[in-house]
Amino acid sequence: MKPSAGQKFVSESIKPILETADVQAMASGGPGMPTEFVWRGETFKIASVTNTWRESGPCHNGSKESYVRKHWYDVKTDSNKNAKIYFERSLRARDQLKRWWLFSIEP
Repeated sequence: MKPSAGQKFVSESIKPILETADVQAMASGGPGMPTEFVWRGETFKIASVTNTWRESGPCHNGSKESYVRKHWYDVKTDSNKNAKIYFERSLRARDQLKRWWLFSIEP
């Protein structure tokens, strides 16, 4: 995965504003994408989602099944910046509470 043209690679966790999460998505088993998040002390509001996709991978226990690993979103903020965020379904051992990540953003 590469940042989109004009975006800076970040790869840092973000803090979702939980009150803004999409509860309908959570009810159907997906992540509740927040419409607001905090990154480096600044609050960003998502004005629109321009694209979504999923990243899948094989089962880690040897079966032939494939599982969704990440949910990706191309978003535009209310400050007119394009960004790419994702939700990581599997927790990383060292980052137990970090599931939402900012992959890239326009400087």
